[in-house]
Amino acid sequence: MRALIVDDSRVMRRIVGKLLEEVGYDVVEAGDGAEAVAVLEGSAELPVLACVDWNMPVMDGLTFVGEVRRRPEWRSVTLMMVTTESEQEQIVRALAAGAHEYLIKPFTGEALLEKLDLLGLLPARTGSGA
Repeated sequence: MRALIVDDSRVMRRIVGKLLEEVGYDVVEAGDGAEAVAVLEGSAELPVLACVDWNMPVMDGLTFVGEVRRRPEWRSVTLMMVTTESEQEQIVRALAAGAHEYLIKPFTGEALLEKLDLLGLLPARTGSGA
């Protein structure tokens, strides 16, 4: 399974990417929403999951979520906001725009895995796992 991590922080992309790779995801990265749109447009295989930061240059995460939801060919992508935005109003806005789940930074690896499990996107782990 493939996951797209959309965050302007290289460090955060690496942290989330490592956690996802440990449970079996192939990870692709984008530094902002516009770059993520380009990744999706050029993908032969769409990711099943996109972990999206809210505050990014060029195209923010909420705008990216809206763009994904406007395109029928991308509706199968599960969207999870992974952001520092913690106000209830922001959470409601993201979910109303089409995000499936919301994870507030900072978070633990366990919290991310719990969200994946809730979404039905936690691959079966084999061998030594996280």
